[in-house]
Amino acid sequence: MAAPDTQRVAAIDCGTNSLRLLIADINPASRQLTDVQRRMEIVRLGQGVDATGRLAPDALTRTFAMLGEYARAIADSGATNVRLVATSATRDASNAEEFTAGVQRILGVDPEVVTGADEAYLSFSGATAELDIGSQPGEPESPGRPEPPFLVVDIGGGSTEFVFGEADADSQHGLSAVSVNIGCVRLTERYLHDDPPRRDQAAAAIEDIDAALATVAESVPADSARTLVGLAGSVTTLTAIALGLTAYDPARIHHARISAGRVHDVAADLLARNHAQRAAMTVIHPGRVDVIGAGALILDRVMGRFGFSEMVASEHDILDGIAWSIVTGAAQEPSRS
Repeated sequence: MAAPDTQRVAAIDCGTNSLRLLIADINPASRQLTDVQRRMEIVRLGQGVDATGRLAPDALTRTFAMLGEYARAIADSGATNVRLVATSATRDASNAEEFTAGVQRILGVDPEVVTGADEAYLSFSGATAELDIGSQPGEPESPGRPEPPFLVVDIGGGSTEFVFGEADADSQHGLSAVSVNIGCVRLTERYLHDDPPRRDQAAAAIEDIDAALATVAESVPADSARTLVGLAGSVTTLTAIALGLTAYDPARIHHARISAGRVHDVAADLLARNHAQRAAMTVIHPGRVDVIGAGALILDRVMGRFGFSEMVASEHDILDGIAWSIVTGAAQEPSRS
């Protein structure tokens, strides 16, 4: 059980592609978050939403079955405060009430279908809580510490969130954010139909990405950021590949720095491989094999468009932000440029 000066909370991030759970002990005074349990399962809730506008029955069944497992884990842990945040897939679906009713039945809480700006703020707070903590009095400065302002990029299945700012996990002031409808599942379903995708299909995806990034440039001062922080499964998987890992190792991936050239090479390699060749890469989760090429392509275009020479990968993201928000109440959406 959690110590008396900590709170045990449960955060669930229900995205377009994955369903993730974090049970954590949080000490608000010391700003420490300690994992009790962290899980990720590919449920593909957003399957077909871009084409049909509805959550598919099979996708809802998969998601509810996994939520049932998570509910049992939460009960066993003793966590009493639960927050579930749902993102792009349920924002876009015309039958979102079916999802809401299922979550209420299984978890006893209402799902919060957040806006893109809310999602971006939570991602920013989760990703930068550690990066923004300076050295304590009497301690030397950490060499090579990532410098603010930060541009946090969260590449999801249906959308990608961009948030810029210097604020720490407890503050929304000075942040600006935008969400655009480019994601690894959405782009794969729209354009990357062959295996491997043809050049014209990749070119069509690039055109869509670049158009979205033009919107980002108008909304967020991305060119002013000194550090690019990349989040979510596409980014961390690409990082594992770039590091040459044979098994997924969160400790090695968290805060690893990957050059723009290396990101470009990995993205090109993934798009040149067929499904079987990607599946043979043991660091790629089976649920990401068919969409990792599109996710890598998004990151590559972001780095090129905004001139970043490297990217800092983070294993801490919206899930950690959701957990922090339960304790701090800092769940308001950021300001918009």
